[in-house]
Amino acid sequence: MYLNEPAEELDPQALSFLQAICGQYAQQNRISSDWYERFGVKRGLRNADGTGVMAGITRIGNVRGYYVQDGEKVPAEGQLIYRGIDVRDLIHGFMSEGRFGFEETAYLLLFGRLPDREQLSSFCALLDHYRFLPAGFTEDMILKAPSPDVMNKLARSTLALYSYDCAPEGGGLEDEFFRAIQLIARFPVIVAHAFACKRHYYDNESLYLHRPQAGLSLAENFLYSVRHDNQYTADEARLLDLCLVLHMEHGGGNNSAFACRVLSSSGTDIYSAIAAAVGSLKGPRHGGANKKVMEMFSHIEGEVAAWKDEGEVAAYLEKLLRRQAGDRSGLIYGMGHAIYTLSDPRAVLLKQFARRVAEKKGMLDEFELFELVERLTPDIFHRVTGQEKVICANVDFYSGLVYKMMGIPPELYTPLFAVARVVGWCAHRIEEVFASSGRIIRPAYKAVCPDRPYTPLDQR
Repeated sequence: MYLNEPAEELDPQALSFLQAICGQYAQQNRISSDWYERFGVKRGLRNADGTGVMAGITRIGNVRGYYVQDGEKVPAEGQLIYRGIDVRDLIHGFMSEGRFGFEETAYLLLFGRLPDREQLSSFCALLDHYRFLPAGFTEDMILKAPSPDVMNKLARSTLALYSYDCAPEGGGLEDEFFRAIQLIARFPVIVAHAFACKRHYYDNESLYLHRPQAGLSLAENFLYSVRHDNQYTADEARLLDLCLVLHMEHGGGNNSAFACRVLSSSGTDIYSAIAAAVGSLKGPRHGGANKKVMEMFSHIEGEVAAWKDEGEVAAYLEKLLRRQAGDRSGLIYGMGHAIYTLSDPRAVLLKQFARRVAEKKGMLDEFELFELVERLTPDIFHRVTGQEKVICANVDFYSGLVYKMMGIPPELYTPLFAVARVVGWCAHRIEEVFASSGRIIRPAYKAVCPDRPYTPLDQR
């Protein structure tokens, strides 16, 4: 079978069997939404007021989107804090000095403090040295088993790196930092090679594999690696660097960081824990959300004739919420967040830079359509759903548009998120293993299946 051919279909007998079994399963395994309240279960590990169940303690990052007064949540402007430093101050600091920020932000999250000039230089040299994949890795682990999804290939490759590590288990804090630095350096290269492989085997394009270049920032190297001609502009590299810094960390309670910490608490190796985080991030309810935003806007742009007509745009947004348009999910993707209320600081910063790029790229009309949807959605959401929840645009709302402006294809949106977030995952992994309580994370589930006797096979 060629790679671009459809998978083999189930034969009629197998299909009939599975349809019958699935029908029985759906009937017998339903869990009523009432039971969550009856048994005091925190759905999604969230309290009734939407706040998260406290599951751990961290020094790495913090997210603020509201404050509690007299027992009630009060909406507030969002803040994202890296090791005690507001991310806005961090970004202003390195951008005002004309520097890329990924490397020093990674140092901050991993080691807990900003590097001095010598420490930053040494850290960048380490990343430079370990960008190269082990000998034969691309050929054996990527090219020989191509995947149509880069995230799946990234997860598999992360696990495979265990086999190329001469001492992948245990060791001290230095050993774990060493493994973390290697993963951070290699993630962009794995993504670039997996994308090239996907393009070649599934999209029938030529295969280009580019080697990382010494002395370039991580953002520059990524753009150099994924483009046939290696060309990129300074503005593109700066904007990608900003995106990576904003996606690098978001507290221990996000799904992928929590998955990483759960696995790490069991005593497993770093490769298994980080691969699990990659699998979590792949989901459309987590890192895959920006792709859903862009798919939604492709519907809006194709079905709304006048992008500047507020009435026409508002009418279409109502259709989205009423499951009459788009993917019929009833969602306006990119709007609303579990923690942020009045604003998501990541979206605010991306939006500022996105406008400048849109003007240069001749995409201002599309950018202003995004702004209009952002402005109209809260009132329409309240009117259609009857909910009073305060909602704002989240980072996914603008990140996909920014990537589109840079000519980055949708298949790389979520992998780029992983290239950034692996820093936060490694920081949480190390904190969980070396600085936490040392207990395995094991929540409880309420069992609701009634007791029943075993029935012999002939009596069923």
